[in-house]
Amino acid sequence: MIEKSAGAQTLIDDEWVEKHFDPVAPELARDLHPTLARARSRCPVARSDQHGGFWVVTRKEDVLRVAQDWQTFTSEEGITVPAPPGPSMKILPVTVDPPLQRAFRQLTNPYFRPAVVSEWEAPTRQLVNRLIDGFIEEGACEFMEAFARPLPGLAFFDLALHAPAEDLEEVNGYATMAGQVHRPEAMDCLMKLAGWIAEFIEKRRREGPRGDVVDAVMGAEIEGRPITPEEVIGTIHLLILGGLETTAGVLGMAMQRMCEHPEILAALRERPELIPNAVEEFLRMDGSFVGIARCARHDTEIGGKAIRQGEQVLMYWASANRDEAEFEDPDVFDLDRSKNPHLAFGAGPHRCAGSNLARMNLRVALDAIVQRLHDVRLQPGADIEFISTFSRAPVAVPITFTPGPRSASS
Repeated sequence: MIEKSAGAQTLIDDEWVEKHFDPVAPELARDLHPTLARARSRCPVARSDQHGGFWVVTRKEDVLRVAQDWQTFTSEEGITVPAPPGPSMKILPVTVDPPLQRAFRQLTNPYFRPAVVSEWEAPTRQLVNRLIDGFIEEGACEFMEAFARPLPGLAFFDLALHAPAEDLEEVNGYATMAGQVHRPEAMDCLMKLAGWIAEFIEKRRREGPRGDVVDAVMGAEIEGRPITPEEVIGTIHLLILGGLETTAGVLGMAMQRMCEHPEILAALRERPELIPNAVEEFLRMDGSFVGIARCARHDTEIGGKAIRQGEQVLMYWASANRDEAEFEDPDVFDLDRSKNPHLAFGAGPHRCAGSNLARMNLRVALDAIVQRLHDVRLQPGADIEFISTFSRAPVAVPITFTPGPRSASS
């Protein structure tokens, strides 16, 4: 479902928030943050009768409790909030709990350490400038299509997976479309991506080792046994999908915010040393990974509410990141915010393994935007639409700016 960010009168009232909360409702896509603020205030742990019934958790303290207590709140047991479309596919390790989850994470984590990611910064900067070169002379572009969506995938397939150069555009197209769940082509592209992964793995098995994350996954032992072919595909699948649309979403919402508040870009041009701070504020305020569900293994309680075994719990990172009890002036974009313990990458054992890579991509992209794009505005009549799901990325962000020169290296 898609809904415009402004326009029609909202259908959300207190009863909707307290009893009928629906994570895929178009009215929630339009009014996400005001609705989550109302939930934190009125019913921080609320029981919804939608999608078969589930709990909604919105305060940071409670969100952390659910995320970190995997022994009580599992990722394994039939999460259906909302019901996933199309055929199921086991994406590892997000669909398993420790200790098995840790075994898969230990395979991949070393390949996304800061020291490794720092080696990718120079080629990422070249890619960023090449993408900007593609539209800077025109003075206008649709930012999601021209920049935000191509960037994370092209960088990841090339630098992390060492995919063949001739495959980059095609497979990034599959992955990018698969992440846009509102598009009718999404499921077909998801299956094409899985097929590409299987062929890619077979090709890599015939080649010599490259010492990368692909080699680590292919040759892994999981709890004393060889990893299965299905597990190899599932692990690579998550590495790909975990960071593409989420990073693109942050870039798109950051651009929208900078267009609506040009003082942000002006401040960053004057004080570029604040770009890392800006990245953290964009992640806190506009993180596109907004929530995820867990299932109670046994009877428990959250915030004084009794949760029964088998009941599902939907926790909102986006709400925790604007919790008034944790952040001063949480709805203010503050470049000088000294403490910013946001949960844009999740928390607990399933915290995003690619956070270092995402931060680097965002920092390099923002640095180039600050330097190269001037007088950036939303195109006249632009009305930003959001996908109503757990990945809150703008459908399109059409912008105008002062035309500029291509980079010297192009």
